[in-house]
Amino acid sequence: MPVQRSRSFQDRTLAAMRQGSIPGTHGRVRPLTLLGAPVLHTPCEDVTDFGPELARLVEDMFATMYAAEGVGLAANQVGVPLRVFVYDCPDDEDVRHRGHVVNPRLVEADGVVLRGPEGCLSLPGLEAGTERYDHAVVEGFTADGEPVRLHGTGWFARCLQHECDHLAGEVYVDRLRGWRRRRVLRQAARASWGG
Repeated sequence: MPVQRSRSFQDRTLAAMRQGSIPGTHGRVRPLTLLGAPVLHTPCEDVTDFGPELARLVEDMFATMYAAEGVGLAANQVGVPLRVFVYDCPDDEDVRHRGHVVNPRLVEADGVVLRGPEGCLSLPGLEAGTERYDHAVVEGFTADGEPVRLHGTGWFARCLQHECDHLAGEVYVDRLRGWRRRRVLRQAARASWGG
């Protein structure tokens, strides 16, 4: 999911990053998988090996997400069909949430349904008004196998739902109907990366 942040959020983010370890600094930037690639449209497999390869994948995903100026990235967006995503995204109160989830399950998506601008690093430069709930809860594990439970509101809730969709083999365009869907697909076909 691409970045949509205020200048003050970016300033605070950079200040916070200077104070601690930055995810992705030891990773390598991987090529992004673009709309139409089979790996984006196939449900991902559960992670069964919580070893060093998984830790390396998470680190590479952070590096790739930051290089692409995104707020979320699923493993299949770098061509790996595993149930993993990373995120660095603010919520309704502009509180920064940064981390990763392995084998996530979207256990709650409720509240008000809002149509908001949504894009995707696998459809660079495109976005469309997409309906999402304004509250979401995701459960899963860290790369070390520790349980994790995330509560998201606003933009962070949108991010959690977006990344869980990726791992189910869906992109945000699959949620669009009518002219919104047709417009994004037309734009994707005309884009330099589209084909």
